[in-house]
Amino acid sequence: MYIVIAGAGLVGRGLAKQLVKARHDVVVIDKDRDVCEQVTSHLGAMALAGSATSIDILKQAGLDRADVAVCTMRADADNLAFALLAKSFGVDRVIARLRSPAYESAYKLAGVNTTVHVANVFANQLLLEIEEPHLRLVYSFGAGRVSIVVDTVPENAAAGGKTVSEVAAAADFPDDCVITGIYRPAIQKFIVPRGQAEVLAGDRVFLVAEHRTLRRASKYLHKKA
Repeated sequence: MYIVIAGAGLVGRGLAKQLVKARHDVVVIDKDRDVCEQVTSHLGAMALAGSATSIDILKQAGLDRADVAVCTMRADADNLAFALLAKSFGVDRVIARLRSPAYESAYKLAGVNTTVHVANVFANQLLLEIEEPHLRLVYSFGAGRVSIVVDTVPENAAAGGKTVSEVAAAADFPDDCVITGIYRPAIQKFIVPRGQAEVLAGDRVFLVAEHRTLRRASKYLHKKA
């Protein structure tokens, strides 16, 4: 994917590092030229020195062809302005770092797909939002390394109709991922997943694991029959 990150603070740099490692094309925008040089030399991402609310800078960054735009600047007002501009450039998915809850409704009005509160911001969490948008984050702990997420089992999934024990024993379902709950919207029921509980298409499955493991578990749940 092609991803533009506005802001090269600790969160922005950490996210850029992981995205480059995952072989995404990344452009970082920051006003500090020295920081931009560090991003380019140490992280291998393209960096532009300038304002992320400048139309000229955004054109240089290729924002019009970005798959995802991420707002990680220090001020909500700046992030909001960048989010609005990203939408005007036609970016479908915009993720914003939220410092003050007072701005949350404004972000929604601006068309921001996901806001992440500053108290819970970890690069792994943002990376999960970018790479696996169908996973809904419930909670992160262990300094952001481990998360509880919800994934929906699609129609015609190979996992549909299998028991929790069968899913856990499958060769391509990771051993270090735990199914902690199943919500069945069809009957509005939460199921405590004992071994013989079935996983059905449409179920919302609660998973607990590290970031990489969650991606593997989700891949299994979305595998077609």
